[in-house]
Amino acid sequence: MRFLKKGKVLFISLIAVVSLVLVACGGGETTNSSSNSNGDAKAYNLKMSVTVGDGSTWYEAAKKLADDLEKETDGRIKIEVFTNEQLSGGDSGKAVEGLAKGSIDLTFNSTIIYSILDPKFGVASAPFLFDNHEQVDKVFAGKGGELIKQLLAEKGVHVLGYGENGFRQLTNSKVNVQSPENLNGLKIRIPGITMYTDLFRELGTDPATMTFSEVFTALQQGTIDGQENPIDVIYSSKLNEVQQYLTLWNYSYDPLVLGINKELYDSMSDDDKALFDRLGKEAAAYQVQIARERETEQVKELEEKGMTIYTPTSEEIAAFKEVVQPIYEKYESIWGTDLLQAFQER
Repeated sequence: MRFLKKGKVLFISLIAVVSLVLVACGGGETTNSSSNSNGDAKAYNLKMSVTVGDGSTWYEAAKKLADDLEKETDGRIKIEVFTNEQLSGGDSGKAVEGLAKGSIDLTFNSTIIYSILDPKFGVASAPFLFDNHEQVDKVFAGKGGELIKQLLAEKGVHVLGYGENGFRQLTNSKVNVQSPENLNGLKIRIPGITMYTDLFRELGTDPATMTFSEVFTALQQGTIDGQENPIDVIYSSKLNEVQQYLTLWNYSYDPLVLGINKELYDSMSDDDKALFDRLGKEAAAYQVQIARERETEQVKELEEKGMTIYTPTSEEIAAFKEVVQPIYEKYESIWGTDLLQAFQER
C-alpha cells in the first residue's frame, strides 16, 4: 500500500514537472521566429551557366549574384557559376532548353537564343527598333519587359532581371558602310536565326551562318567579308586585327535574361523568392552599368588600334530603316501585334 502511494506521488510529481516544461516552451508548439528561421530554411547548391568567359560583364554579374546570396544567407544558398556554356557542351540553345526543363538552375542568355524556344522572343532584336539606351530602358522597365517576362514564365523560366549584350554593330574589310548600297554583295556572318537571314538579304548582302569560334579565321582568310556583334565581342575577340571598318549603326539590340528555372523558384519560400528577385535585379542592373561604361572605352581603343569607325547620320539610318521595312511586314504576325507595339512605344 505504501508502495502504491509512493508511486502515485511520483507520478503526480512527474506530471507537474512536464507541465512546467511545456508551459516554459510555449505549450510544446514549434515556433519559426526570425532568430531560428535560417536554421529551418532550405539550403540550396545551384548551378548557373553563362555563355561567355570569366572576363565578361556577364560573368561578373553572375558572380555578384552568387556572392550576394551566399553572404545574405550565411552560406545557405550557394551558386556555382560555369562559363562558356560548360553545362551544355558549349551550346547556348541547349542551355536555355536545360533551364526551362530544370537540368540547369540559372542562366544568363540573350533573347536571341530564346528564339529557339519561341520566335516571339526575336521582337526585342527587330531591326532599328531602338535609337538609344533611353528607349531600351523605358521599354524593358515597362510593358515590353513585362510581356517578355510572362512569355518566359510560360516556357518555364522566371526572370530575375534584364542585362545587356548591347547594340549589334557591323564590321567588314571592304568598305566604310554609310548606306544600304555599300552593303551590296558583302558576305556577312550572322547569327543562325531566320529573322537575321531575311534581314541581311533585304540589305543586299550574302548572309552566312557559322559558329563564332570559326569567325576570326574566316575573316582572316577572306571566306567572309564581315560580321555583326556588340562592341564587347568585337573588342574581346580582337576582330580589329582582321577588320578595317566598323559601322556604329545600332541596327539590332541584344538584351540578356538573368533567369532561374520557374519550378525551382516556385518551390521556394516567399522570403527566398523575394531575396532572389531583389539580388537578381541588382546583379542585372550592375551588368548593364559596367557594360555601357566599358563600351565607350572599347570603341576608343579600337579606333586607336587603327579601325575606321563611322556613325551614320539620322538621315542615313532612315535609309536603312526603309530597306528593312519588309521584315516588320513578315514578322509582325510571328511576334504578335500587341508584343511588337509594346516594344515600339516611346
